[in-house]
Amino acid sequence: MTHAHAPGRVRLLVLMALLVSMIGLMTLTLATPPANAAVTPAATSCSSYPTWVAGQSYAVGAIVEYPANGQYYIATNANPGYDPTISTWYWSPYTCTGSGGGSTSCSGYPTWVAGQSYAVGAIVEYPANGQYYIATNANPGYDPTISTWYWSPYSCTGSGGGTGGGGSSGFVVSEAQFDQMFPNRNSFYTYSGLVAALSSYPGFATTGSATVQKQEAAAFLANVDHETGGLVYVTEIDQSGDYCASESYGCPAGTYAYYGRGPLQISWNFNYEAAGNALGVDLLDNPGLVATNASVSWETALWYWDTQTGPGSMTAHNAIVNGAGFGQTIEAINGSVECNGGNTAEMQDRVNDYESFTSILGVSPGSNLTC
Repeated sequence: MTHAHAPGRVRLLVLMALLVSMIGLMTLTLATPPANAAVTPAATSCSSYPTWVAGQSYAVGAIVEYPANGQYYIATNANPGYDPTISTWYWSPYTCTGSGGGSTSCSGYPTWVAGQSYAVGAIVEYPANGQYYIATNANPGYDPTISTWYWSPYSCTGSGGGTGGGGSSGFVVSEAQFDQMFPNRNSFYTYSGLVAALSSYPGFATTGSATVQKQEAAAFLANVDHETGGLVYVTEIDQSGDYCASESYGCPAGTYAYYGRGPLQISWNFNYEAAGNALGVDLLDNPGLVATNASVSWETALWYWDTQTGPGSMTAHNAIVNGAGFGQTIEAINGSVECNGGNTAEMQDRVNDYESFTSILGVSPGSNLTC
């Protein structure tokens, strides 16, 4: 009897096995998307992309902001830093979602750790200042506030915007206020270039109370306004002056190459040498970078403001944060040329600019405005 019923059982088992296989195949088919299914990338904020730098190598897919026009470009072919507006085979225009920080919450990003490797695009919070940075080049854990070639400031919702307010950039001066201060500015002097440069000197406009922070920003920008005619001039009008001092390193870019450039019109070979060393950029051999790279240009001004006493007795930064007053910032920049009975009209123009800018920022200018 067992042998008589065996063939029927075998057929039943085979049919059941086939049914199970068909169900499994159907499940796999439903779970796997079609090969041509589109993948939509997450929206990216333009503010996360670095400023283009001439001579810097870029891989395919790199996205940069071109400082002269504020537009964004993507590298369609790897190149050693060709101009995106000229080398159109290497670069193409790129459209991204605004510059206001997108819709990403900062709270999900980790704290930066020294010595930890970071890939391009990694976003971290820097614990010392609470600001966020994005890795523009892979690195083994370099400091975001120092290694500005490897990191750029990053804005996102939830960053707090600093203690002094101002906007999503974290700077106490918003872009709208910046535009109000400099309505006729040269397009080279971008707000994004200034914000990117802030990471090199994190103590600038972040030290002291909210009032002091705004006073320092106003003081810096007032002197910038005076030096550049309202951020109109990128280079000195008269470039025939000899700013080549007899230093051991000489003037490799030429005897007359170190005329004033940038927001504070940095001049002299020794200033280009010192600023370049501080910023990690060869400005002694390439002084023209101060007039062609918005971020570097702003960085040289912040370098002088934060670290140089000039003909004065203190840095301009210390003059404000320690309560010495705006007058001492003039002393640090131009000394007796305007102070102590020098050109009082020029000195007063700086004071007028400062009072105007503090008014825009809604703070008192304080005391000791003249020198």
